[in-house]
Amino acid sequence: MTDNPLNLGLESRKEAPPFVIFIFGVTGDLTARKLMPALFSLYLKGMTRFKVVGFARRDWGTDGLRERARGMIEEVPGASDEQRETFLGRLEYLQSTFEDPAGYARMSEYAEGYANRIYYLSTPPDSYRDIIDQLGRHGHGEQAGGFTRILIEKPFGRDFASAQELNQLLARYFTEGQIFRIDHYLGKETVQNIMLLRFGNGMFEPIWNSNYVDHIQITVAEKIGVGTRGGYFEGAGTLRDMVQNHMFQLLSLTTMEPPNDLSAQSIRNEKVKAMQAVRPITFRDINEHAVRAQYDEGIVDGAPVPAYRDEDRVSPDSRTETYVALRLFLDTWRWSGVPIFLRSGKRLLRKVSEISVHFREPPRQLFTNRHPAMNRNTLIIRIQPDEGITLNMNAKIPGHTTDMRPVNMDFAYGSTFGEATLEAYERLLYDAILGDATLYPRRDEIESSWAFITRVLEGWRRDSSPIPTYMPGSSGPEEARRLIASSNRKWRKL
Repeated sequence: MTDNPLNLGLESRKEAPPFVIFIFGVTGDLTARKLMPALFSLYLKGMTRFKVVGFARRDWGTDGLRERARGMIEEVPGASDEQRETFLGRLEYLQSTFEDPAGYARMSEYAEGYANRIYYLSTPPDSYRDIIDQLGRHGHGEQAGGFTRILIEKPFGRDFASAQELNQLLARYFTEGQIFRIDHYLGKETVQNIMLLRFGNGMFEPIWNSNYVDHIQITVAEKIGVGTRGGYFEGAGTLRDMVQNHMFQLLSLTTMEPPNDLSAQSIRNEKVKAMQAVRPITFRDINEHAVRAQYDEGIVDGAPVPAYRDEDRVSPDSRTETYVALRLFLDTWRWSGVPIFLRSGKRLLRKVSEISVHFREPPRQLFTNRHPAMNRNTLIIRIQPDEGITLNMNAKIPGHTTDMRPVNMDFAYGSTFGEATLEAYERLLYDAILGDATLYPRRDEIESSWAFITRVLEGWRRDSSPIPTYMPGSSGPEEARRLIASSNRKWRKL
């Protein structure tokens, strides 16, 4: 193992090469909340040979960017005043609109001295086409003496056709190896641990199939509403915003076959196969396998909250879903007949992201269970807020009895390793700098997920029946309960 100046706890021990990163949309919220703190944190861990160039239309100037970035990094722990000032000194600002060729013509002077270049599109999706096209027309996709990479935030398209179109535009100027499509869920430690849990433990992989697994549930629940994002969310909805990317990534990692090795190519090959095996939901059976709903007005934590249709910048007759539940099947040997239930929504009881694998009951139950609804052993992979893994199993109650009850075996990252896990954007940025695409979805994976989602969207477009509602602070609509109950199963409690 070689020395690593970055104390990241990563398997890779490579030293980050010198590079310049252009952040398009540097004045936006993502840069303030995630990108600038992540870059500063990497700098504190030893990544010192880089330069950051902000690209945006606002009249900030380099001094203005540095002053605002000071506030962006003030919460990053473990930094001295000297380190903060040195980092801020690496920031420069290029003022331009995304459509103006003059801005792209000036990029080379800002990148002088750096053969390795990264372009980060931290902008609304409507700007992707202009930026990619201008980068390509000005030759910024070429690699001469170093690497050139482009990082693109979600949402990557709005449907199958738009995702294909965006991929075709990228392919005109960049090779697939230069393109990094970000899904920040893949940077979370527990998500990365799914493969190790499955393929690094002899007890799990032999039973990770339809012979032993009854069903799987994947949940991404949020307690908040759309807030100030009503305009964006109204054009997206939960199916596009959460299911197509985050939840399908969790689905593919949970159901994929073992890769031949840990190379990015091998892992992504198996993820694509899993996505392509998801049985399509056609418009004819949309109501049998999919539920959509909107949150109503109500009381949360003692305060009144508006219905989705009353939120700012939301249409009063909106049909955009704030809640989705799906029943899926994978047409593979491993998962034949095993239902996989997905649910995601806003204004629910609490914030939680988890995968739960529910195992079959013993063929004959010899013992009395005081909690008959919890007979099945369940493996719960907690992604947030408390990253860890819980195995729910049955144990005998002490005393002169043969009764049993469920007990938990818990593993938590914080208490086990005694240190905070690497923040998702730190990991993803570092991997992109090294050229490791393992945690980045590939073109065919993106298009496979959109092919499925587009069929569901088309089914809903044809359905003119009223959109169900659910109370804020609840577990979701009654229709979702009936969806899983029709398979004689129940959702895990939020």
